[in-house]
Amino acid sequence: MASLGDSNTVYSSVKDYYGKVLESSKDLKTSACTAGSAPHPIIRQIIGKVPRAVNDKFYGCGNPIPLGIEGKDVLDLGSGSGRDCYVAAALVGREGSVTGVDMTDEQLKTARENVDEFGKTLGYAPKLRFVTGYIEMLDAAGIAPASVDVCISNCVINLSPNKRLVLEGVHRALRAGGELYFSDVYADRQLPESVRTHDVLLGECIGGALYTGEFEQMAVDIGFARPRVLSVDHIAINDRELQQLVGDAKFFSITYRLFKPQKPSADGGVFTAKYLGTIEGHTDKYELDVDHVFETGTPVRVDPGTAAILSSSWLARYFAVDVAQTTGDLGSAAKTTATESLLDRAYQVAAASCGTSDSVSSGCCAPKESSGCCAPKKSSGCCPPKASTGCCPPKQSTGCCSPKQSAGCCPPKQSSGCCKAKSSDSGSQVKGNLTMLGEDRSSKNNCC
Repeated sequence: MASLGDSNTVYSSVKDYYGKVLESSKDLKTSACTAGSAPHPIIRQIIGKVPRAVNDKFYGCGNPIPLGIEGKDVLDLGSGSGRDCYVAAALVGREGSVTGVDMTDEQLKTARENVDEFGKTLGYAPKLRFVTGYIEMLDAAGIAPASVDVCISNCVINLSPNKRLVLEGVHRALRAGGELYFSDVYADRQLPESVRTHDVLLGECIGGALYTGEFEQMAVDIGFARPRVLSVDHIAINDRELQQLVGDAKFFSITYRLFKPQKPSADGGVFTAKYLGTIEGHTDKYELDVDHVFETGTPVRVDPGTAAILSSSWLARYFAVDVAQTTGDLGSAAKTTATESLLDRAYQVAAASCGTSDSVSSGCCAPKESSGCCAPKKSSGCCPPKASTGCCPPKQSTGCCSPKQSAGCCPPKQSSGCCKAKSSDSGSQVKGNLTMLGEDRSSKNNCC
């Protein structure tokens, strides 16, 4: 067992888990280290160009790569196989740079040996490097103070035995106006020692999850502006033994934005901010956080803290911020939604998608009564159907509701909650263990 108070033991546990235990993301026991919501189409397009060896060893819980970073200097904490660094390298272009910091030799090897291949895809040699080091000691890893515009991290800070040191180091490394834009795993409560010291839960990004309230206060104490939440997704724990260990605790993947503004927030005044629509991929609107979505060309009243960020951070070139002469029809500045409310909302969304809140943590959605079978939330949490339905049972080894092809069954339509359907003459195209449903729905009644 590894104690968070024993840094060397935690480092050894994490290195072993990511360097030796996990061969690919298919080996994970929870959904914590797999990205939740789909990335922006521009990001997806770049991911498709990243070498396969790099993508196969990607263990992230979000999409913490902002658009609009051309020419910026980017730092990735715990870069792993380097996937996010490769994507960022394409976004910053020839003039920008990307540095990945990681402590795991196996991951660093994968990241480094594919840079030349990616350069050929881009058509130029990117300023992309990977250094060995600990994210708690960025100075020792060669990251100079005030040398970074945007720092990203994907499901890594929770693995650190000293998260305060990480945030303090990032704050030093950022230039004034810089930002820590990252996704990580958080809990809705303080975790017991039995969870925080469990090797698998640590490696799966669950054991080291901070309580959201504790993290947000820590960030402010260090000197960041008020943390801003961009997205929240509930995390499913698919392994029964791990479910019992965590008990009632709920876990979430949250994308936070921590800014280091050049100037402090003004105490008074009425401010307006207008998004110029000049970030590629965000021409119609820009989402700063869950409470602030700016439509292009429309002035919006903002609070002094938001005005300070939009006028003095790396985002300043994309916004026009002014002191309003009159409130007119501007209305009130957006109020901040409490993080606890955002967590509850994300959990309810996950429960609704499964049909019952009792099955959210298990990763297996409850069956619809009419279907008689269990529709899994995750591919690893598949349940066999009732025998009376005439469906083929899934192959448990793959974790996919895919029947034996000889039995004449097919996998479910994701929206139906049904485990198997007879393929019949539905126009299905069978590919290995998956079935692509055709346009002909004439035999939809054959679905169990």
